[in-house]
Amino acid sequence: MKNKMEDIDKLIKETLTNEEAKFYDELDEQNLLEMVGGLFKTRNSWIIIIMFIVNLVVFGLFIYCLIQFLNTDNTNELIRWSAAGFFCIMITGMLKLFSWMQMDKNALLREIKRLELQISSIAAKYDK
Repeated sequence: MKNKMEDIDKLIKETLTNEEAKFYDELDEQNLLEMVGGLFKTRNSWIIIIMFIVNLVVFGLFIYCLIQFLNTDNTNELIRWSAAGFFCIMITGMLKLFSWMQMDKNALLREIKRLELQISSIAAKYDK
């Protein structure tokens, strides 16, 4: 399967101009670190930065709740600190989930751009 994909990529690159081929190479699959870095290069990167800061603060609050939970003997305080810790973990999970959905959206947009480029390449080939 990999050889067929490489053959298709080679055929596509042959039909593209140098500028289009460079753009096509930029649309290649990314690893996890490149995907996380791509979050900070979008139009709404300020939201991602704020979410990252909030995530760090909430995780710090979770650590504080955990320490307080382990240092208390009163049952009511145990319940309060565990509820607060659970709430912090929920917030952290939701922020992470949003980030993963944004990375998935960026990957889908990259694949759609690749398809558009391939379709325009094929259309240009048949117009000649």
